[in-house]
Amino acid sequence: MEQTSFLFQQASKVGFSHSNILRTVIQHACLRFPDVRQASPSPRKESSQTNKASRKHQNPRKVFVIFGGDTSERQVSLMSGTNVWLNLQSFDDLEVIPCLLAPSNGYSSNMDSDETNSGVSSRIVWSLPYSVVLRHTTEEVLDACIEAIEPVRAALTSRLRSQVMDDILEGLKKHDWFRGFDISDDLPKKYSLDQWIKQAKQDGATVFIAVHGGIGEDGTLQSLLEAEGVPYTGPGVAASKTCMDKVATSVALEHLTAEGVLTITKDVRKKEDLLKMQPVEIWKELTSKLRSKTLCVKPARDGCSTGVARLCCVGDLEVYIKALENCLPRIQPNSLSKAHGMIEMPIPPPKLLIFEPFVETDEITFSSQLSSGNAHELLWKGNSRWVEITVGVIGKRGSMRSLTPSVTVKENGDILSLEEKFQGGTGINLTPPPLSIISNEALEKCKNRIELIANTLRLEGFSRIDAFVNVDSGEVLIIEVNTVPGMTPSTVLIHQALANQPPMYPHRFFRSLLDFGSERYL
Repeated sequence: MEQTSFLFQQASKVGFSHSNILRTVIQHACLRFPDVRQASPSPRKESSQTNKASRKHQNPRKVFVIFGGDTSERQVSLMSGTNVWLNLQSFDDLEVIPCLLAPSNGYSSNMDSDETNSGVSSRIVWSLPYSVVLRHTTEEVLDACIEAIEPVRAALTSRLRSQVMDDILEGLKKHDWFRGFDISDDLPKKYSLDQWIKQAKQDGATVFIAVHGGIGEDGTLQSLLEAEGVPYTGPGVAASKTCMDKVATSVALEHLTAEGVLTITKDVRKKEDLLKMQPVEIWKELTSKLRSKTLCVKPARDGCSTGVARLCCVGDLEVYIKALENCLPRIQPNSLSKAHGMIEMPIPPPKLLIFEPFVETDEITFSSQLSSGNAHELLWKGNSRWVEITVGVIGKRGSMRSLTPSVTVKENGDILSLEEKFQGGTGINLTPPPLSIISNEALEKCKNRIELIANTLRLEGFSRIDAFVNVDSGEVLIIEVNTVPGMTPSTVLIHQALANQPPMYPHRFFRSLLDFGSERYL
């Protein structure tokens, strides 16, 4: 019963929201046990959308949740946006409208800024009705929008919907617990990005940005919203631009070495130069300059795990360069010399790539069915004294605070995949980190340094910082900063918010992030 499962898709098409269909299922189950039913208080009956609306705030504040785009993270963006939208719907003083940033032709996050600014305002945004959001891919959402506004199909769908709703109403109206239907039969609306921003301005809406990578994270969307005075969530234009560029992020932080904030040595190469030179010569230059026999390669301007790989030999570099040359959307598992999962590649390929020494961390594993009788046991040797962490930061500019860091555990290879980061059941995070790995004292030093990083970069609202931490000193070696982090139901930020004191439950967490954005111009 995930948020976009078939049950909720079908139910929404005939007027049931998530909570309404679940309530109906539970009440039906209670009919089997009359004693349980009689002991429960009877909910107030509602017969229509109008009745539900009467309970809403008289002047609800509008929120436009935008997600999608066309980077390799667009499906995660759909999950993030759907989750934010559903959680914010629990507040009666908000009217939350989900919106899809449709793909463009050939646009990607790694194009030059001059190219990205040209024609961005004419990109298409769809304002979505409830039932259209509940799809598994952005492509499915876009197809559903186009189908929904086709006149003949729209008329047929409306007629069939009415017939099914009449049949359901006939069967359920005898039950005093049936609250009626709470989803109206709306159609998606199509805007240019420029028109959509003006509509947000007219409606006095706050934009909740859930577009990962591309114009949603590089300062472009933020700049367009600021030009119209529309409040939005997350960091501002300058901070977004800096954090999208991994080299610029390192440069902005390199003066903090004495404070225990370290940066990784980098070598930046143009894709065209990599394609011209012999891999063996490139490998020799890189390993000599970076003083490491194992390297990490990543796009200079992209988010999360996109295009990130561990290279252990010249053969690995050849595979990676071939993927760039052939514009491959992904590198298949175990194509490199060391075992790894699927590597999603940016499309089109990035123009600039970063090579770094690969930072060896201590492997953390879980063992089961041990001789000690414990069902599970954490195994960690602690030789290098460095572990990888990810940590959310929230607050206003200049006073960002760190949530409880999570130690990341990789299941396949050495680089966390997008699925491991954001899809339920695929990744392991230890929140809070076990005392057997890092002491409370070192953890507090780590959090102080994370806050120093956030405030130095002038972050605001919320972001996620990925880093390595020394478990003895709490020193932090920065990996990257994500200014529009994943907000899926299983993302680590949710775990960290719950580990907060007092705990921040998902709907309250997202409301806090929204309120930070709404107060941007106050």
